[in-house]
Amino acid sequence: MTPRRAQLRVWDLPTRSFHWSLAVVFTAAMVTAGSDRWLDLHIFAGYALVALLVFRLLWGFVGGHYARFRSFTFGPRVVAAYLRALRNDRPPHYVGHNPAGAWAIFLMLALLTAIGLSGIAVQGAEEQQGLIAGWASIGTGVGLHELHEVLAWTMVGLVAVHVGGVAVESWLHRENLVGAMVHGRKARRGGVPSTAPYRLLGVTLPLLLIAAAALYFRPAYTQDNEHPYRPFTGPTLPQDASWQDECSACHLAFPPSLLPVRSWQRLFAEQGNHFGEDLALAAATVAHLRQFAAANSAEQGADEAAWRVGHSLAPDAAPLRITDTPYWRAKHREIPAAVWRQPNVRSRASCAACHRDAQAGTFNDAAMAIPPAP
Repeated sequence: MTPRRAQLRVWDLPTRSFHWSLAVVFTAAMVTAGSDRWLDLHIFAGYALVALLVFRLLWGFVGGHYARFRSFTFGPRVVAAYLRALRNDRPPHYVGHNPAGAWAIFLMLALLTAIGLSGIAVQGAEEQQGLIAGWASIGTGVGLHELHEVLAWTMVGLVAVHVGGVAVESWLHRENLVGAMVHGRKARRGGVPSTAPYRLLGVTLPLLLIAAAALYFRPAYTQDNEHPYRPFTGPTLPQDASWQDECSACHLAFPPSLLPVRSWQRLFAEQGNHFGEDLALAAATVAHLRQFAAANSAEQGADEAAWRVGHSLAPDAAPLRITDTPYWRAKHREIPAAVWRQPNVRSRASCAACHRDAQAGTFNDAAMAIPPAP
């Protein structure tokens, strides 16, 4: 152990708080990625990541000595020379970030910025929600989602390189760099200055994140039967009184956006045998319902569910059941059979048993609560 008098403070508390908070937030975002049921947590982690990045960019100009960007800005020649020395196991020692590590830091900050901004763009387009809801089409959002995932996994690879670099430098210089990022100190070598601690700001940063999480998820732990937790509200779908009256007489008035127009044409053409029932609708009523269905069918892509249903079907496919669409099957294939047999479910058409927004017809990713299998 190096005596305390021979140590100096390199990493101020805000820098360390940022580092470990970012690690937690990014890990949470990756763990919840691709899970519709945890989309609310994923999005919170994304916004927290952006907030942390804003702080770090500001702190890079006004923060402690070794946290400022100017203290670890190196040109290509310096980086190349450091890498050559590293290859020979004789790299020079740097109190703060070494040249290779500094470039990795800048690259990670840039990549994380792209990840955060692309995530906000995906939420606004694919989900039609968030800060810039509706800024682009759902199809654009789907494409951006793929880019968002590529950026995220690239970041995972860069983190692995970063961790490897930390391990190598710790071994070469016989100092615990992970420990330094915990307590902030390194062995003093030469007349280099210590940085100020900034303890109050360092403690405030994680506390703000915790407070933001408590406020964001408050509806989840205060929900009841009358006020279920619905983290997102999707676009309002068109409503029609005749559609509601005729359909809800027997089942949930499924929005026409969940089937293509050719399916609705079949259903109305075969109304005399509607799954074993004769609807006996008047010609004027049928004409009105046809018109409403055609104007709001899956082809119109009013929300994400509609867009995905439409794009999951072959051009000539005209299923009569929503549960026969490839998108519905893919989304529900992992639900245990025991769930469907529960008294409060009983049927694959009982959407409201799991989807809190079934009546609205939006079927948002996070607005669901699948009953546990007995």
